[in-house]
Amino acid sequence: MTTVQTGIQPISTGRRVKDRIVQMLVYLAFAIAVVPLLSVLWLVVKNGIGRFDLEFLTHSMRNIGARDAGGGAYHAIIGTLEQVLLASLIAVPIGLLTAVYLVEYGPGGRLARWISFFVDVMTGVPSVVSGLFVLAFWVLALGMPFSGFAGAMALSILMMPVVVRSAEEMLRLVPNDLREAAYALGVPKWRTIVKVVLPTAFTGILTGVMLAVARVAGETAPLLLTVFFTDSINNDPFNGPQMGLPLYVFDQAGRPTDTAIDRAWTGALTLILIVMLLNLVARLIAWWRSPAKRGS
Repeated sequence: MTTVQTGIQPISTGRRVKDRIVQMLVYLAFAIAVVPLLSVLWLVVKNGIGRFDLEFLTHSMRNIGARDAGGGAYHAIIGTLEQVLLASLIAVPIGLLTAVYLVEYGPGGRLARWISFFVDVMTGVPSVVSGLFVLAFWVLALGMPFSGFAGAMALSILMMPVVVRSAEEMLRLVPNDLREAAYALGVPKWRTIVKVVLPTAFTGILTGVMLAVARVAGETAPLLLTVFFTDSINNDPFNGPQMGLPLYVFDQAGRPTDTAIDRAWTGALTLILIVMLLNLVARLIAWWRSPAKRGS
């Protein structure tokens, strides 16, 4: 008569040791990745908090000399917000529609393969190349002026592949059962995408959009070629040079005075806080639109 053993077998000592070693290696890798990040954040906060005041947030650099104290980054904050907003308005709809086509309409098709190839190519394009493209086409060929909109077009080129890839992955995670249930009820495909697929993947898509915003918010090279420098407030992104926070930091850091260096540190701190605030707002929107919240 054969005896059949049942139940869970005890884990051997060797496997326990290996599991503990792997856990320690994971924690060590996490520490190696986090320590430089915390070091940079601490350095920016320590050097930038001294000038982070109301004057810095509400005044520009107009009529402020190279060695003068005071001045602020209000004009650069306005420029960055408008440029990132315009870039998002350009890149997000195009990127989202591209992702919808790749997942819902063109999987396995020749056109979809070519689109995926070019998206991969755009992912590896240096940021300065997007600035050179807009400079050559928009400014030099068409004769348009340097403006915040030109910078936004350069930033949108960098945003598109991030939006496409993140939205594509989120759409692929939507269960096919939801699509099939909608089709069984006679719902057209386009309406299924709009009413079922996109709302289900909304949280992940929003996270991908914020990753794209964080990707371009600190870019300096495209703005150097398309926006140009100004010390004055320009609320019109379609007309004339418009400062941005990355350009402001670059400009102030290159001046050989301590007051300018302090303004550069504070500008970097302001940029970090703006990106963190935008991410917080996106998280709140995602939480508000989550199925658990709507069902409560």
